[in-house]
Amino acid sequence: MDPRRSLIAGIIWLVIALAASFAVAASLWAGRVAREIVVQQHVRRLALETDQLASDLGQAVSARLGALRARDSESPADLFERLAAAYPDLGWIAVTDVDGKVLAADESALIGSSASGKPWFSRGLEGPWIGMIEETRRVGRTPLLGDMSAPVKDASGHVLGVVAAHLNWRWALSDVQRLSDTLDSRGSAQTLVVDRTGMVLVGPDALLGRRWDGVVLEEPPPIDAPLAPAAAAPIARRSGPPRFERLPNGQTVLVVRAPMSIGTQHPALGWQVQLSESKEHVYQRANALGVRILWISIALGAATALIGALGARHLTNRLKRLTRSAAAVGRNETARIEVPTGRDEVAQLAAAFAKILDDLHVERTELLSLSSELERRVAVRTREVERLAEESRYAAIVRERLKIARDLHDTLAHSMMAMLSQVRLLRKLELHDPASLREELARAEEVAHEGLNEARTAITQMRVNAVRDTGLGAALGKAFSQFIDRTGLSGEFTADPDAARFGDERGETLFRMAEEALRNIERHAMATRAVVTLRTVDETQLKLCIEDDGIGFDPNAPRRGHYGIVGLHEQAQLIGAHLNIDSAPGRGTTLTVTLRMTPEML
Repeated sequence: MDPRRSLIAGIIWLVIALAASFAVAASLWAGRVAREIVVQQHVRRLALETDQLASDLGQAVSARLGALRARDSESPADLFERLAAAYPDLGWIAVTDVDGKVLAADESALIGSSASGKPWFSRGLEGPWIGMIEETRRVGRTPLLGDMSAPVKDASGHVLGVVAAHLNWRWALSDVQRLSDTLDSRGSAQTLVVDRTGMVLVGPDALLGRRWDGVVLEEPPPIDAPLAPAAAAPIARRSGPPRFERLPNGQTVLVVRAPMSIGTQHPALGWQVQLSESKEHVYQRANALGVRILWISIALGAATALIGALGARHLTNRLKRLTRSAAAVGRNETARIEVPTGRDEVAQLAAAFAKILDDLHVERTELLSLSSELERRVAVRTREVERLAEESRYAAIVRERLKIARDLHDTLAHSMMAMLSQVRLLRKLELHDPASLREELARAEEVAHEGLNEARTAITQMRVNAVRDTGLGAALGKAFSQFIDRTGLSGEFTADPDAARFGDERGETLFRMAEEALRNIERHAMATRAVVTLRTVDETQLKLCIEDDGIGFDPNAPRRGHYGIVGLHEQAQLIGAHLNIDSAPGRGTTLTVTLRMTPEML
């Protein structure tokens, strides 16, 4: 299952990676959406329950105030008896006179006691009051929605006393119980009744009479405050959206408030029902749902990846068989690729491979045939090259023989001719002038020494290659200087830099040709001046020009036994140069050698 070695493994791992990525991404997105939805539903349920409790509490207060407004001209005690008999479910507690003396009560122990120092009495003289009456807070008697008190007035509006009652309400009790069960069975939701200043009127003992001191956090509310319908506005006008608030102990709670509406008679009381729940409990169900969605998505992703891997494996079986067939062909286990049936991409690919393999077999056969023919031709060419090499070696030997012959002609032959002339002269002097014989013998000895020196110089030049060492220009300049010193002629030598650097085998041949020309000037031309010029023409030709002002000669006249001119023509042909000799009796000689070449050779 290494994806670096198997395309099928790579596809399977790709399917698994895509399935896992999509599963995680979908779970995170769905979890976030579901979490928001659950939180919003929870907050809306809390807001609805708060509205319902505020409505229930408002109805409870309105019902008791309505019962008080329906009184006849009777005493407060008679009023209490009538109300308890007519409205037993309204939870009447007691009634007092204007001095705070209890005139009637639901418990006989309270009759005759004084309530003048109680908040419910002092505040009840002024108007409707809501809170907790300590005398009623016994086990089993603690009201769920608190207590209330209100003034008892006569027909003229004079206060006759104060009546107190529990705010028990049949459906309100069921609403509170349902609220506790729905929000948190462990009692995390807290129900309070506060006034417009945030003072807790109904609630736990630790909060009674204290101001609610939660600080609103700077974050958007979980839900926006819904706009109540016009018909419900008097009883369900919301005092703001649910907000998270931070308590002094560092706890963050969600606070929902709903105003109590008790009719048009008392519109400015400002009582509100407040429900609060910790942020952890608000998000507890949402977080649990997000975790469940994550695990479900991972499970679905794993199942999808498994199904995708099996599907990919099934779909790539044909490709795997094609790979095995191609590998078998590569190992020479079979000659053809197995082409599967069908018209899908695998079948087309196999057919293309099979055609390519057949074409390769045909080309291989042709290449083997061509290789055999090439080997035969190489063998023939090898024999031809060997023959040409042998001929080249023979030609080199011939060229070396010709060179030696030219050197012998230029040195020993000239010396021997001079000695022969001296010998002939000595014979004539012996017969006609014996007195001058000694002087001519000294001259013959000098000629013999000059011939010996020339032979040694020729041998030295055959061993030393001045042209390759210093260049054609420097070698010609040195030879011309020696010629001038030896003959006493006047002369001039010029060579441009490009031509002076030339120094390969053809340069050596040009140097030999220049030496032969200078020797001919010295021995035959009777010249007084010689000029040697070496230059390039258009960067494509190398031109050597040797001039003298001697007696000249006819280049076309035959000279038996003299090979100097013949040797010059042979040397020019060997290097592919053109030799031109311009001369005539009485007007000197100009010898020009032109060698064609490329700029890279210079």
